[in-house]
Amino acid sequence: MKYFSFKILILCILLPPVLYVFSIQLIESHLQNRYLYEIENIYTGDTRPLFDGTICLKDAVSNNIDRYLQNSVLISWGIKVGVTVATKGGMLLYPAIIDEEYSPLPSDPIQIATDNYNLLNEGLVVSVDLKAGHNTLFSNSILGFYIFLSVFVLYIYYRAGAKMIRQDDIEKRGEIERLLELEKNHTDSLLALSRERETLLSEFQATEKNLANVKQKAGENEEEMIQDIVALEEKIEKNLALQDEQQGIIDSLKEKTKYSEKRKTKDYDAAQKRFKALYKNISVNKKAVSGFLDLTDDLKIKGEEIIHQLNESPQLVPIKRKVFSGKNKEKVLEVIFAYKGRLYFHRQKNNKIEVVTIGTKNTQTKDLEFLSGL
Repeated sequence: MKYFSFKILILCILLPPVLYVFSIQLIESHLQNRYLYEIENIYTGDTRPLFDGTICLKDAVSNNIDRYLQNSVLISWGIKVGVTVATKGGMLLYPAIIDEEYSPLPSDPIQIATDNYNLLNEGLVVSVDLKAGHNTLFSNSILGFYIFLSVFVLYIYYRAGAKMIRQDDIEKRGEIERLLELEKNHTDSLLALSRERETLLSEFQATEKNLANVKQKAGENEEEMIQDIVALEEKIEKNLALQDEQQGIIDSLKEKTKYSEKRKTKDYDAAQKRFKALYKNISVNKKAVSGFLDLTDDLKIKGEEIIHQLNESPQLVPIKRKVFSGKNKEKVLEVIFAYKGRLYFHRQKNNKIEVVTIGTKNTQTKDLEFLSGL
């Protein structure tokens, strides 16, 4: 399609899974560092019971880590967190091994405190293995967000393309109506010539009959009648030649119409490029470029003076009145140039000036209708 890029469609289809994979990896890395940091801060808890001998280090670590993991919302969303705590000597403190032999704790608080101190003094190593997992509430939420974003981009792109297609259809219908009117005028002229030709042929036939009757009645008038016939034949030949000339004019007009369409497209592209190159502080709408090209040379000069002034010093542009466009009642300003010229512009959301349309007093009604449709 002219206004719908296949590349954009492919990107909107491929980007969600690609972004999903990269996002899962980044989130896993970030959450793993975050969980490791938070567990390192809480896994021993308050050290006073440890040094008082009221609880052994292994039980304190298990209770603190289990409590922390139970309070984590992300785990209920499908995040899987594997935590191990061991001494530098290799003794595993967490998770507890179910199959290990039960060894009763010493009941002496001093012995428990001593063991806790020795383990802490030896140094503890915490490691966290975090997996986001697929087909979970967490991962599906991320994938759903990217799919929604992709569909939203496609919708916006589709709306913009549909708007440009409608604008092109309006311009094409206007040009087709103009050409049809021109063709109708030439057809009427051709029909008038055909009727005149039929009239002349009728007169010629009537003259021939009269000539035959006259020949029978008066042979002396034969030469005069022949001259009349010759004159009528010459008149018919002239009319036939005129018809051929008119048909040639019609064919020439058709060729000129085709050439005019090509030339108008070329002039439009050149004008649009020139406006973009010369006036970088403002934007010129496609409707404005088309209207500018329909102006006379004098009006083009005056109109471009206003465009230049909008680009350099918009506050100095003389405003005639304010009009409003569309359902949102956006304010559009009207500027008159060279008495007949009309230029309409407004400020966009980024405060940049956009020239919406350019025309004359004769096209003012159509221009205002165009503004009301924005």
